[in-house]
This record gives sequence, structure tokens and C-alpha cells, in this order.
Amino acid sequence: MLMMVQLEKQKTADTILEEIADYVLNKEITSEEAFTTAHYVLLDTLGCGILALNYPECTKLLGPIVPGTAVPNGARVPGTSHVLDPVQGAFNIGAMIRWLDYNDTWLAAEWGHPSDNLGGILAVADYVSQERLAIGQEPIKVEEVLEMMIKAHEIQGILALENSLNRVGLDHVLYVKVATTAVVTKMLGGGREEIMNALSNAWIDNSSLRTYRHAPNTGSRKSWAAGDATSRGVRLAMMAVHGEMGYETPLSAPGWGFQDVLFNKQDLVLSQPLDSYVMENVLFKVSYPAEFHAQTAAEAAVQLHPEVKHRLDEIDQITITTHESAIRIIDKKGPLYNPADRDHCIQYITAIGLLKGGITAEDYEDEAAADPLIDQLRDKMVLQENEAYTKDYLDPNKRSIANAVQVHFKDGTSTENVDCEYPLGHRFRRQEAMPQLRSKYRNNLATKYTKKQSAMIEDVSYDYQKLAAMNVNEFVSLFV
Repeated sequence: MLMMVQLEKQKTADTILEEIADYVLNKEITSEEAFTTAHYVLLDTLGCGILALNYPECTKLLGPIVPGTAVPNGARVPGTSHVLDPVQGAFNIGAMIRWLDYNDTWLAAEWGHPSDNLGGILAVADYVSQERLAIGQEPIKVEEVLEMMIKAHEIQGILALENSLNRVGLDHVLYVKVATTAVVTKMLGGGREEIMNALSNAWIDNSSLRTYRHAPNTGSRKSWAAGDATSRGVRLAMMAVHGEMGYETPLSAPGWGFQDVLFNKQDLVLSQPLDSYVMENVLFKVSYPAEFHAQTAAEAAVQLHPEVKHRLDEIDQITITTHESAIRIIDKKGPLYNPADRDHCIQYITAIGLLKGGITAEDYEDEAAADPLIDQLRDKMVLQENEAYTKDYLDPNKRSIANAVQVHFKDGTSTENVDCEYPLGHRFRRQEAMPQLRSKYRNNLATKYTKKQSAMIEDVSYDYQKLAAMNVNEFVSLFV
């Protein structure tokens, strides 16, 4: 009788939950490119988190919920002395990763940052490894972390291809929660039923609104929202492996499911089989901590800097030619109230590139933003859509993020219209980016660690075979 109930449950459960659960449990990842890319995503993501520790607005959120709490075999937070339960550990690591908007990016109908899932994956891997060691079992290897990263990237990214949360006012971090939930349930020892139970609760949880990403409410929540989502995924996974029930149709239940209540009665779809496509095509933020739709505008502006830096008072107009998504998300006029507002404004980012010939996280702080030249240049900017850019942005074989910048002077002359179709860090420019990703990682480590400790971390970090075979708890120990 119990077997019949279970079979009936499987027949009626939402198909997407089944596909995700089967993928996480059974799919063998054979793509060498995916593992190679995941290796660099791991390093780059940790480096972004370490850099964020230099910002008090980030560090004030870190640590245990109750000060002084000690957790046996807890998850360590890189760059700190915090040892936390895996749920709070995931929040800490996730908030660090996302704070400066400098980790990897995925652009589709829904935008997001798949490496946000590392908050949950690394916290659980460290916790499980130490729990296993305490009873004489083998800890998790870093290779498993890389595999779970590939699968979390894939779940979040394939959901994002055609299911736009932003069009219904919801935030992309829902997909972080779903992806984290699926992979960490497996890491905690859950099987198919536990993964599906946890996933059903992740969808029923709903998602935060995008309110904090848009004027006039743009604020720092956008920097910890993914940490919140990945930590919730860990919480739901832990409940599921302890026997908490799930629900059969969290997506499709008439009147009460996610699709009817929150997705304008549209069907959620997985538009292609889950494999390793997203990790292979993910975008690295190599040069500039800025919203990714503006990365190529930043590159173009920096290229124009030598030509315009001595003619700023002669500028009549600055034309930014871009794609529809950039206009919808980061076209901002008027006052910008905080760093979270500024790093999501294509005009501000372009102005900094023209003025300084480079962009750093400090350029979004209040002191830098007080420079009146920035707003003077912003006021002269005109955005226009190039429909070909928009088409290529959505083309699965291109996934370009094109922008062009041209400066027009009062005497009637103009600079070249500098067009940048693919940003550094795009799959088409991956080899060009690799040396700079290493430099970025090295520089980020140097903001927190001594030369000796940085050298120890780097010695392990760049050797794929050595890193993949390393115990997770030993790897994390390098960063404490």
C-alpha cells in the first residue's frame, strides 16, 4: 500500500521538481570545460567575498545571530574567525560574495549570479566534512564542491532562460534558493524524496520583491538578498533530511500554486535538459565591480578616457547605445542615494570610466560620488536601443552584452563610436580573461592576508588536481 502511495505521488508531482531531483542525484558531469570553469568560479567567488570584508557595511551583518554563540564542527567563514551553524554560515558567506556585485553573472530572461549558491554549498561542505571527521569518516573533497557548483549554476541558469521573475516584480534570488536547496539536500545525505520535499518548500516560500533594486528604494538589501536565499535553501534542506514533508504541486496547484498566484498564470518551463551549459557559458566580472549590463559600456568608456580627459568642459553630449534589458534595469536619471544605487546606473558607471580610466568599488562610495563632474557628465548622456544588440543578447549562441559609447564635443567633432559586444569574462574571451582573473584573486587576497598566507592559498588554488583532491575542511582552513 505504501509503495502505491509513493508511486502515485511521483506521478502527480510537478515535473520540474522531478527533473531537478533526478539531475542532482543521477547526472554525471563529463564536461572538462565545466569543471575548469567551476575551478575559476570558486577562486573568483571567494576572492570577491574576501574583498568585501574591507567594507564595514558588510561586516556588520556577519557572525552568529546571537553574539558569542559557539557551534561544534560549525561552518567557518573565510577571512573571519566566525564558526557558525551551516544556515547562518551560508548567510555570511553568501552576503560576502554578493556585497560588491563582483562575482559571476548569468543573463537571460531572468538575471542573476549563480555563484551566490556557493554560500550554501561551502558552508554545508565544511560542516559535513567536520561532522564526518568527528566519527572517523572521510570528509567531502573540493571536487564535489565543484560538481555541486556546476549543478547549482545549471538549475538557476536554465530556470532563468525563459522564466522571467523580474517581469512579475519578483527577485532572481528565488532561483538561488531553489538551486541551493536541491544540491545541499544531496550533500546532507538526502535522496530523491527529500530533494523533492525540500524543493517544494523552496517554491512555496515565495521570493522577495525587487523593490530594493530600483529607484527610489535602491538599497543594501540587494547585497545580502542572495545570502538570505542560499541560507534559506540550507534550512529547508536540513528540515527535509530530518523527515519534514513536501507538497505535490507547489507550482501548478490551481489557485494556490506559484504559477497562479505569483507568475501571472504562466507555466514555468525548463527549456533544455539540465547538463553543464550554464557553467560553460557563465560570465566573469573581471575588470569592474558593476552591474553586468554595463560592463561593456565601462570598457568603452575606459578606452575613451585618454581622448576625453582633457576636454571634459567641451563635451556637448554622450551617446550610449545599448540593449533593452540595460535600459529597463540600469537607466537612471536624477539623484543616486547610495553605493547600491550607483553601481546599478549605466550613466554613473560610464561617467566614472570616462573620468578616471578605471572603476573600483570605492568609486561608488559617498566621498567619490561627491565629485560634481560625475553628475555633469550624467546629465549629458542619452541612451538609445540598438535592436540588433537586444536580439544578440537573447541569442543562446551569442549571449552578447553589447554597448557603445560616443562623446560629442561642442565644436561639432566626436570621438569614435566605441563598440564593445562581448565583455572580458564572456566565454568568447575566456582565455584572455584567465590571467586577469588570477590577478584579481591575488589582489583580493592581499587586502586581508599576509604575503605568506596568501602564497599558501595561491599554491593550492591554481593547481586543479591538487585542489580537487583536497578535503574541504582543509581548504577552508587556509582562509581562516
